[in-house]
Amino acid sequence: MTTPPELFEEIKLYLPKYLSPTAEENLFEALREYPENIDSSKLYSNMDKEIIYQGDGLKNLLFIKLPEESIRMVNSMIVTNTCDNNMSNPRLFKTCVCYTPIISLKKYISVLNTEIKDLKRIAQHVSNLKKQKITQIFFLPEGGNIKEDSFVFLDRIVSCDVNYPLAEAHLA
Repeated sequence: MTTPPELFEEIKLYLPKYLSPTAEENLFEALREYPENIDSSKLYSNMDKEIIYQGDGLKNLLFIKLPEESIRMVNSMIVTNTCDNNMSNPRLFKTCVCYTPIISLKKYISVLNTEIKDLKRIAQHVSNLKKQKITQIFFLPEGGNIKEDSFVFLDRIVSCDVNYPLAEAHLA
């Protein structure tokens, strides 16, 4: 898949002006290779247990999907900006951390096979999911502490008080 040159010209309009020519070329090279260049070394970092970063995976967070009344514990990805999670950032109001459940792609495909039963349609959907082409889904390839290909629905976000003991919840 080749990215049209005019797209790169448009992207340049939105880039920080302080990027060096080398940094800009490295960015464009990564964009040219996207999404085939997604791997765990580029996507996942080592976690700092002192700070909850946007994108961190946390285990055993409470999840509810209204109107269902059941509450369950799920592994989740933080979607709140890192600066908003920082307890040293002073505010006049209580802060909440927003997160969304991490879902096993294998289990999701199994459910689709049971409910949809259209293998071609499912294969296209999974391909689009892995290429980050579905706006409300973010694909998480196996790597780091993610033991299998997974994803999050960005439209299933819940929140809890930032004082909830999140530091102990980092994915092991």
